[in-house]
Amino acid sequence: MRDAAVGFQCPECVAEGNKTVRHAQSVFGGAVVSTPYVTWAVLGINLLAFALQWLTGQQITTDFGMWVAGVAINDQYYRMITAAFLHGSVFHILFNSYALYLVGPQLERAFGHVKFIALYLLSALGGSVLGYWFDDPRTLTVGASGAIFGLFAAIFVVGRRLRFDVRGVAVLIVINLVITFVFPGISWTGHIGGLITGAVLAAAMAYAPEATASCSRHWRSWGSFWRSSPWS
Repeated sequence: MRDAAVGFQCPECVAEGNKTVRHAQSVFGGAVVSTPYVTWAVLGINLLAFALQWLTGQQITTDFGMWVAGVAINDQYYRMITAAFLHGSVFHILFNSYALYLVGPQLERAFGHVKFIALYLLSALGGSVLGYWFDDPRTLTVGASGAIFGLFAAIFVVGRRLRFDVRGVAVLIVINLVITFVFPGISWTGHIGGLITGAVLAAAMAYAPEATASCSRHWRSWGSFWRSSPWS
């Protein structure tokens, strides 16, 4: 027995009672997130990696960028993920960092830490996989754009799931796709691969049976985010 506010309780009784307690969950079933530290960690890693690129004279880019021949011939599969933490220019990292800052925290709160980082990394991997199939084997590509396009797709899916007006998100995605195909030097495979992967993963998480019950409880919090977002 142990002391309690209203007398004594046995540890076995407390443990048994805790089994029936319903723990708080995020919008789509993940653990509740108060601080989106995964988003901030990824941002920090991207900035640190960019600083190392600058300090090493792009040696980091050569060693860890996505190089199809390196993956196919030398079995350097790590390049398919590490490339997502490297960038080709100041504008490149600023754009991707701002996009991650814009949508990352809300998606992390929606899915929880683990599901969010899985969404981010698998979207990046999806972009690399499509690049592995279709890019010139001699080309070296870098950037978090595949992961960012995956997050854009996830925002669209979440908006649809919560029945918000997603036309603004759709326009944002279309504009970025036009830029992808109009301007030279941009990896369309990374963007398309990330977009498709992010959409599939987000749909699987947002429309899972366990996510249905919690959607209505979090509609208001997402509504305020949606109304204040750039695409509203």
